[in-house]
Amino acid sequence: MANATTPAPGTGADRPGPRAGHGLPGRLADDVPRANMRRLLEYAAPHKGVLIAGGVLAFAGGLAGLAQPVAAKFVIDTLAAGGSLLVPLAGLTLLVLVGAALSAAGHYVMERVAQRVVLTARRGLVERLLRLRVAEVDRLKPGDLMSRVTADTTLLRSVATTSLTDAVSGALLIVGTVIVMVFMDAVLLGVTAGVLAGIAVLVLLILPRIRDAILASQDAVGEMGSVLERAFGAFRTIKASGAEDGEIRRLDGAAHRAYRRGVDVAGWEALAGTASSLALQIAFLSVLGVGGARVAAGELEVSSMIAFLLLLFYLMGPLGSLIGAATQLQSGLAAVHRIDEVATLPAEEPGTGAPAPATAAAGPAAVSFRDVEFRYGDDRPTVHHGVSFDVPPGGLTAVVGPSGAGKTTLFSLIERFYPATAGRIELDGTDVADWPLVALRAGIGYVEQDAPVLDGTLRENLLMAAPAATEDELAAVVARTRLTELVQRLPDGLDTQIGHRGITLSGGERQRVAIARALLRRPRLLLLDEATSQLDAANETALKETMLDAAATTTVMVVAHRLSTVTSAQRIVVLEAGRVRAVGTHAELVRDDELYRDLATTQLLVAPA
Repeated sequence: MANATTPAPGTGADRPGPRAGHGLPGRLADDVPRANMRRLLEYAAPHKGVLIAGGVLAFAGGLAGLAQPVAAKFVIDTLAAGGSLLVPLAGLTLLVLVGAALSAAGHYVMERVAQRVVLTARRGLVERLLRLRVAEVDRLKPGDLMSRVTADTTLLRSVATTSLTDAVSGALLIVGTVIVMVFMDAVLLGVTAGVLAGIAVLVLLILPRIRDAILASQDAVGEMGSVLERAFGAFRTIKASGAEDGEIRRLDGAAHRAYRRGVDVAGWEALAGTASSLALQIAFLSVLGVGGARVAAGELEVSSMIAFLLLLFYLMGPLGSLIGAATQLQSGLAAVHRIDEVATLPAEEPGTGAPAPATAAAGPAAVSFRDVEFRYGDDRPTVHHGVSFDVPPGGLTAVVGPSGAGKTTLFSLIERFYPATAGRIELDGTDVADWPLVALRAGIGYVEQDAPVLDGTLRENLLMAAPAATEDELAAVVARTRLTELVQRLPDGLDTQIGHRGITLSGGERQRVAIARALLRRPRLLLLDEATSQLDAANETALKETMLDAAATTTVMVVAHRLSTVTSAQRIVVLEAGRVRAVGTHAELVRDDELYRDLATTQLLVAPA
């Protein structure tokens, strides 16, 4: 069976990702904008029917506005002829009201679609992020990833909808205005076109710089989010160390970098907006001069020149929309680029419920390491050097050794958070690389070293790995892990909010919650990484009894520094510098292995020689 973490072609994960240790790329290559434009259109494509309807409404509102200068000419001509102004003014008022209503309706439709586009983008991005391989998340900055989910997807709100329709309707209205201007006076049209052509060239030169400035600004915002996440992740340590001033300076530096990048964006956008406004003002002055001369010469009616000037003012709307859409489009291209960078990162395949290998059996699992070698990267030192040992089904197996021996990494390899560099890791005789990922992890209960607890209720934390567990099963596991007193003490029992990272619980309580969560899953293999590191002597003894009880029906592997927890283990694997030094019972290792004897002596488990 193929490795379950191999990405499917076309998902983006089969494309080469950024180099390890360097984060995500932050610049647009010259050939990328076209691809990003296609992706931007893909975001809008599912809503094209509603987009067309909204665009038609907005365009109809624009046409009503375009008719207003012609109606104004009719009012002036009627006034000059001494006729009644009732009908012309009523028609002009109706055009204003209808145009405003149509424009408002079009804007509302566009905003609704825009929010749907953002929702779709966020859903896809969140799913992709949570499917990433552990190795990728370990090397990336969480704050920057969160910025992509929040700030970058927000940029799509109007870009993928309003800006596209504004660009189309603005261009059409400009064409319609030009056609009307032709019938008004071709000479004045030529003056206007000459001025606007020059400014169009300038704007086209500015747009790529706006795009680069926006991308740099979003990168800076992501970096600021990373620095802020770093500070809140160690909030108590920072306060206890009196390091607030240093962290404030670090955050201030990140905020200033984001500020400078934002100022760059504002400068280029202001230049584009000023250029368009200046062009229209120059065109107005030119038309006023040339048109006034033509009126004085009797070549042009006053009403026609006034109507032409009104058309010129009207042109500011669609021209501004067109330039604004082009500017927003650069924001969209930058946002799509940053969002789609995540798609280039290697991801695990989604849990599809694929069947386990035919060799898998019910009951406790057997684990074997066969000449396993591992390192975290080509430029990193080797962690494991030909590790080999067997864990038979059932019973308690402990892994001990000095810090840095590679004990915790063994569990990461079993869970397939990382692939082994060489050798095989077998579960029930089948290489873990050949197991469907969902089936592999469904049979494993894993308690991490820091026993993370999530924001939410205690019940939600316990049921996270076993949402279908019954109340009786929940009560039983609470009793087994000695959480009954905690549940009784909490104001709402299991439904009490326990705060960010379980801040309202003690370290030992968080550890017991994590263990209860793993046991509730009824795993065939239970992995406990330093499960007693934050427990007092009484609770350590209770947990030791719980582990031995679980070992009667499942396979339990525990990484331990405190040997008192594992003296009753059926087998103890001693690791040193990434190699298996010895395997045996507590008594055998105290007798035969000098390193284990020293560890036991240091922890007062045996008398000094």
